Amino acid sequence: MQSEPKASLVGEEYEVEVGPVAHGGHCIARTADGQVLFVRHTLPGERVVARVTEGEEGARFLRADAVRVLDPAKDRVEAPCPFAGPGKCGGCDWQHVAPGAQRRLKAEVITEQLSRLAGLTPEEARWDGTVEPAPGDKVPRGEVPAWRTRVQYAVDEQGRPGLRRHRSHEVEPVDHCLIAAPGVSELGVEKREWPQIATVEAIAATGSSDRQVVLTPRPGGRLPLVELDRPVSVLRVGETRGRNRTPVVHRVHGRPFVRERAAGRTWRVGEGGFWQVHPKAADVLVEAVMQGLMPRKGETALDLYCGVGLFAGAIAERVGERGAVLGIESAKRAVEDARHNLQDLERVRIEHGKVEQVLPRTGITEADLIVLDPPRAGAGKETVTRLAALGARRIAYVACDPAALARDLKYFREAGYVPRRMRAFDLFPVTHHVECVAVLEPARENG
Repeated sequence: MQSEPKASLVGEEYEVEVGPVAHGGHCIARTADGQVLFVRHTLPGERVVARVTEGEEGARFLRADAVRVLDPAKDRVEAPCPFAGPGKCGGCDWQHVAPGAQRRLKAEVITEQLSRLAGLTPEEARWDGTVEPAPGDKVPRGEVPAWRTRVQYAVDEQGRPGLRRHRSHEVEPVDHCLIAAPGVSELGVEKREWPQIATVEAIAATGSSDRQVVLTPRPGGRLPLVELDRPVSVLRVGETRGRNRTPVVHRVHGRPFVRERAAGRTWRVGEGGFWQVHPKAADVLVEAVMQGLMPRKGETALDLYCGVGLFAGAIAERVGERGAVLGIESAKRAVEDARHNLQDLERVRIEHGKVEQVLPRTGITEADLIVLDPPRAGAGKETVTRLAALGARRIAYVACDPAALARDLKYFREAGYVPRRMRAFDLFPVTHHVECVAVLEPARENG
């Protein structure tokens, strides 16, 4: 016998007192009868009217938007972007929050994740509890930095470019994205219509004049003649191939890559190759990792999830000709780029494949240094345990998700490694995302 479907609560409104910030760009509140709400577009301490956007009777929690603010927090500002707010663009989480307060909210989230998932206080994580702004990102109250060098625009049925609404496939048409870097905005993607196109990704390289758009046509759609406001390379995403159904990218016009500049080198990054979105991020993270690892001449190192070779190159230049660096990366195009980027460094080898599969095949039983920059899900217990067994002097963990970082720090502690220092960086302003670098060493040395 089938149970009766539960009644949807979407559209219901509750007047609530807003509690602490939570991971994901929302705050926690409770209705008068104790129902948990995850509320966006609000701040801790506010009193708001929250309208349910997802959920049904009996659900563990409901998702909601603050549609009226009855008692605003002192850190609230008027969102500078006209496309931000309930039911609108989902690209930003904190347009309504003063810049310094955004970083404090992120610090609260990191603290909570470390405590709940790793059992660590900020002191035990060797973190000072602050989230550092990127150089040049300090802006006056009520303004946002234009930092995003890669923007993927969705296109609606009428061919208008925009950005997707929160947890939705619906498109919010925009005529200007405030957080898009100047090199993206100057292309003029938002001013044009894109008939028969599903998405337009605009890329503006840092340190070179390279500009690129990557077009994904709708099924059966034809590619339009692309005329933008600046010289630009054009790529097209075509059919998928292989067991992983990886999309094939075709060059239509210009180079199939962009040239980025960081850590004193030029980096070729093709479509599908990972590169940090914030223009200062690569340099900020390399500096933090190198300060933490302090590579020495002649040491051996691993760069896991190495992308196009950023950390491998920085380490190789410091360990010198008697040292050696092995990078492992699963994306084939990124491996090709990494080998090209580091071809002048004979002491660097790049292997293609998943870390958990390639590392055991290498036969490596020890390493002096390890840097890992895993995907959002983290490295996981099996990989962490294998890395700890290599006996590295120091390990640098670069994390784009504080929950995954906290889980993996717990696994590292169980395997005998503890934090020596941790830093957090606001490399995704106005969103809930934050980047962390944790440097670990064997517990016996840490004391």
